Amino acid sequence: MIFYRQDLTDSQLLDLYKKILKPRLIEEKMLILIRQGKVSKWFSGIGQEAISVGVTSVLDESEYILPMHRNLGVFTTRNIPLHRLFSQWQGKANGFTKGRDRSFHFGTQEYKIIGMISHLGPQLGIADGIALADKLQNNKKITAVFTGEGATSEGDFHEALNIAAVWKLPVMFIIENNGYGLSTPTNEQYSCENLADKGIGYGIESYIIDGNNIVEVYNKLSQLKEDMQNNPHPVLLEFKTFRMRGHEEASGTKYVPQELMDEWAAKDPVTNYRKYLTEIGVLTTEFDEQLHAEIKQEIDENLVIANAEPEIVPTLSGELDDVYKPYQYEEVNPSEEIKNVRFIDAIRNSLEQSMQRHRNLIIMGQDIAEYGGAFKITDGFVEFFGKDRVRNTPICESAVVSAGMGLSINGYKAIVEMQFADFVSTGFNPIVNLLAKSHYRWGEKADVVVRMPCGGGTQAGPFHSQTNEAWFTKTPGLKVVYPAFPYDAKGLLNSSINDPNPVLFFEHKQLYRSVYQDVPVDYYTIPLGKAALLKEGNQVTIISFGAPVHWALETLAKNPEIEADLIDLRTLQPLDTETIFASVKKTGKVIIYQEDTLFGGIASDISAMIMEECFEFLDAPVKRVASLDSPIPFTKALEDQFLPKNRFEEVLLELLKY
Repeated sequence: MIFYRQDLTDSQLLDLYKKILKPRLIEEKMLILIRQGKVSKWFSGIGQEAISVGVTSVLDESEYILPMHRNLGVFTTRNIPLHRLFSQWQGKANGFTKGRDRSFHFGTQEYKIIGMISHLGPQLGIADGIALADKLQNNKKITAVFTGEGATSEGDFHEALNIAAVWKLPVMFIIENNGYGLSTPTNEQYSCENLADKGIGYGIESYIIDGNNIVEVYNKLSQLKEDMQNNPHPVLLEFKTFRMRGHEEASGTKYVPQELMDEWAAKDPVTNYRKYLTEIGVLTTEFDEQLHAEIKQEIDENLVIANAEPEIVPTLSGELDDVYKPYQYEEVNPSEEIKNVRFIDAIRNSLEQSMQRHRNLIIMGQDIAEYGGAFKITDGFVEFFGKDRVRNTPICESAVVSAGMGLSINGYKAIVEMQFADFVSTGFNPIVNLLAKSHYRWGEKADVVVRMPCGGGTQAGPFHSQTNEAWFTKTPGLKVVYPAFPYDAKGLLNSSINDPNPVLFFEHKQLYRSVYQDVPVDYYTIPLGKAALLKEGNQVTIISFGAPVHWALETLAKNPEIEADLIDLRTLQPLDTETIFASVKKTGKVIIYQEDTLFGGIASDISAMIMEECFEFLDAPVKRVASLDSPIPFTKALEDQFLPKNRFEEVLLELLKY
């Protein structure tokens, strides 16, 4: 291994040695502790330290790094107190996740490190969002994100590279090509010669770097960083290296040929760098021994601190209170000046006024800029707010949602428009595993609203007509809003944008241009989690949301003798159970009316809650009316049969006779 120091001083060379030695000595200690049963799991980065240390040494402390579970050198180079890392690995409260996640699955704003989730790919899109925020501020900061050669097969890798290329984002995409994805060798992972070649297809400059040569890593990245600061753009970096331990310690390395292990052992990044520094007279044996002693002492002292920390004592409130970021609702009362507008106009008006109110709010989606979106809601926004804040995206929902999370991490608010709610399936993973869990895992907000044009009745068929709120109401950490009227749509969307938690905001597209209402002209808010009682009566409780609210009103108008409480839920998560239970206790009969298919819909959970909380008040079984348990069809006759509109009246009348 050849080291070209270029302009590096003796002091800089020694500093890199201290930084690369520290994670190695910690790892050696961890291997002892795991054999003693004092650490439950360990993902070793032995043999790869030069990459983590080199990258982190090049970036400033204010620049974000997104590492993986083999990048201990990132955390130590950022000088995180070791006792906090040890507490994290032991699942203690002084770690970063309160025992809720393990190893390096955490982030910390204090040290500008954003940890991975096990699904790997979404963090690449997060890096895009962080870098976009930096670029909008023109602060010349660089973002570095790590991935392994295995995860380059994931769609998120390609989506994130494409977005970064199109938007010219200053992101270093770092591939640690260590030969194996768990036990699968690279020749079964990809067929191109080098992963760096994948940058060509996205118009991204790419480089292959010796990942075991700390000097080469540091010098090359220092050069690239300066160029990226002056001319923002992404780079793809493939670091050739090797994993000298198993995927995690329990896996072992029996699947690796011994000659390959021997070959890479000779390329050890710490041993070779120590030898080089000794040969050029920068490092003496005495100073090396002193460094070893100092680091080992630091490790031992911090282990004592971590070991003395008590085990976590679970509390229900402690767990449940951290699912969402605490948020003090900001009440803004409506003005007296009103205007009769359509549902779609109310949505547009909310977006306009929120963009004016929040200068850090970014809207992203397919065709939303000059074209104005599939439903023309953002038509004209580019002229008023500019393309920096109203951004067309490539067709890559997963990376766009992740980029929204990156914007949130770096001080912005994000709205992501799904062209149709059905298309959220290709962005499902980052919503339910990233946005939903970030605050619970490590206290980080996800200030992202995902707009969801949904619903049937327009003969749009199986891929443009679903109302899929139940995919998200069961996921702790998400809020789900589903208004039925223009007044509610504007006030609830304003509140959703204010809320620092992730919100799925459903907009029934059949209501867009068919429902009118008097709506205050100025900005106002409506609290999430509060239902609306549209009609009052003593015979039956009707619970609904979205388009079926209007269908229920039609049915009641047709049957004026029915005295019903009609509850428009408006928000599905959090759910206004107080209003529901009070009404059921008054009427004794209840029917739940949803457009979603019956089995597994939110009506099932509401029914179960009513049975548990109001059983002694019921005079009849709880009834549910929903769409057929089939995909939604295209032809009008089939769609009419699918939707519950033609079945509700009959079930309601039967319930009243019970």
